[in-house]
Amino acid sequence: MKIWEKEIPYLIEDADTPNEMTPFLLETDKPLPCVVVLPGGGYYGRARHEAEPIAKFFNSRGFHAVLVEYRVAPNRFPAALADVQRAVKTVRYHADEWKIDANRIVSCGFSAGGHLAASSILYAESFLGEREADEIDAMPHLPNGAILGYPVIFVDGEFGERFTGSNLLGERYEEEKAKYSLAQYVTDQTPPVFMWHTSDDPVVNIKHSLVFGEALRDHGIPFEMHVFPHGPHGIALADQYPDAIHWRDLAADWIERNI
Repeated sequence: MKIWEKEIPYLIEDADTPNEMTPFLLETDKPLPCVVVLPGGGYYGRARHEAEPIAKFFNSRGFHAVLVEYRVAPNRFPAALADVQRAVKTVRYHADEWKIDANRIVSCGFSAGGHLAASSILYAESFLGEREADEIDAMPHLPNGAILGYPVIFVDGEFGERFTGSNLLGERYEEEKAKYSLAQYVTDQTPPVFMWHTSDDPVVNIKHSLVFGEALRDHGIPFEMHVFPHGPHGIALADQYPDAIHWRDLAADWIERNI
């Protein structure tokens, strides 16, 4: 289904604009939580192994899921976040019809998708652009929690992920990069977070998760973090990694206990 039914905000002509979200809904008589899946890809692409397989895993644990094909480069901030906010609003708009608990919506992202999932719970502003609002736009846009897999949190500084930041901001990168390192936006109202990372991730330094966890602690935000000894970047469901494979059941348990 379409993310935007009419006018698409922050549209760049001839840029990749999927405008698509795919619900993975379970047959149920009672409202269930919903996981909004955001694949990684450095804001350059969307990794398929972090997309439908993730949605189907959460289905297997008794949750609805929605896969969001958010915009990537040459689209720039806030296009991707606007797509995700609109997807969350859409889930809430259809909550009764889809048997979703509107107060148990969780964003789940990996790498740059982790940056996007974290952004989805940190930005109070709803990015509508210059367009006429509709009934869906009136829905709340903040998820009730976030699952972050080997997330990019910093796009500048000693261990910041420059590639991700450059795709997010384009020519604005050098001037604005400090604004899009996310730990600074944690507040006492930030929703709870589940994070996982491998200690030897060679692409996104484990410090991204550690420093973000410290910011959450400083503001009294409940969070759960798992650091597994070994595993390369981008392992998604981690089928081939006997330690990290446990993240997915731990995350599902976390939803049941905390959201």
